[in-house]
Amino acid sequence: MNCSVCNKNKSAKTLSTPKGEVHICEPCHTRLVSIKSGVGNSTPKKSDLPSPAELRSHLDEYVIGQEEAKKVLSVAVYNHYKRVTYNKSVSTGERIELSKSNVLMIGPTGSGKTHIAKTIARALDVPFASVDATALLSGGGRDLENKVLSSLLQETKYNTELAERGIIYIDEIDKIAKKGHNSALGESLQQSLLKVIEGTIAVLPAPGGKTVKLDTHNILFVVGGAFVDIDTIILMRFGGGIIGDTMSFNDLLKEVTPEDIAKFGLIPEFIGRLPVIVTLNELDKSTLITILTKPKNALVKQYVTKFALDGIELRFDKDALNAVAEKAFGLKTGARGLRTIMEDSMLDIMYNAPSEGNLKVVTISADVIKKSGKAEFQYIEATEEVVMPELEPKPARNKTAQS
Repeated sequence: MNCSVCNKNKSAKTLSTPKGEVHICEPCHTRLVSIKSGVGNSTPKKSDLPSPAELRSHLDEYVIGQEEAKKVLSVAVYNHYKRVTYNKSVSTGERIELSKSNVLMIGPTGSGKTHIAKTIARALDVPFASVDATALLSGGGRDLENKVLSSLLQETKYNTELAERGIIYIDEIDKIAKKGHNSALGESLQQSLLKVIEGTIAVLPAPGGKTVKLDTHNILFVVGGAFVDIDTIILMRFGGGIIGDTMSFNDLLKEVTPEDIAKFGLIPEFIGRLPVIVTLNELDKSTLITILTKPKNALVKQYVTKFALDGIELRFDKDALNAVAEKAFGLKTGARGLRTIMEDSMLDIMYNAPSEGNLKVVTISADVIKKSGKAEFQYIEATEEVVMPELEPKPARNKTAQS
């Protein structure tokens, strides 16, 4: 019996309706149910995902600079989760295959690669896990799937459904490049990562000696690295020269191509699984100062809050912030070095201040950051002493009268 809807499929089942019996095949039945529930096959229902502009706005609250990177990543992440929604709402036979938008981030140490990835995961309220590629090297590629995926499972308390919507950031991906004495191992690791990033069903250990299956097809992979000296590879394409004379470091990085990355040591098949390439600028001193003070969770705001909890007002001189940025810029650690410098400079103050009675204000100068001077402590002035009048002694009672 042919299907009454498509008139093609003969494996139709009979359904009773108010107007009599009809014959309908499984694909048509699924499509009709989807339409009834408001989800059509050819035009899926618009998701509740934040738009790229909304994602970018959220990033702006926590990430200073890197304007182009924030824009590119917002679009890539939006398209990835739109794809996930589409794949779940459309039956396999009717679906147009949408490719994954895995991301490769290239930028100097401390430029904010991990921070941006983590912040956008928070904006989407999806699980986030970070993995260091150097750990894969140390194990020689053994147990790779577990090393890459287990942290995401732990983040979701082994809720696989939740984990399969998450984001995994693999840091220092440039360390597994095919080069030098690690050439063979680097290529082997990249080959092993291919199926995990593209999509596989991994069997992973779980608590209690159990195992769980994790489908990685809808997990978004963001990989990042400093790719030291890739600017030289790019410059050679422009005829060579000296970086800074021909083009600045940041401008060179924006010109990176998959071919440059292949010359650096990532194999073409691996690069092909990372269609979105995001480059991040090297942070200058003025940007580092802004990072210290501007974002919602800025370091200076965090320290001010910590001291306020002890009833102490914490102030930073402008020169002190300049000194912190100067140190971080000199160390070439970018934003990553800011916290280390602040913790080192503030250690003695954070140790002593809570014990100081009547301490009202602590002011941090450049000398404190340079360790050539001490912080200024201001105390609450004691109130004027109240002199109590002397009390005249009471006259002794008349013992005769008492008797």
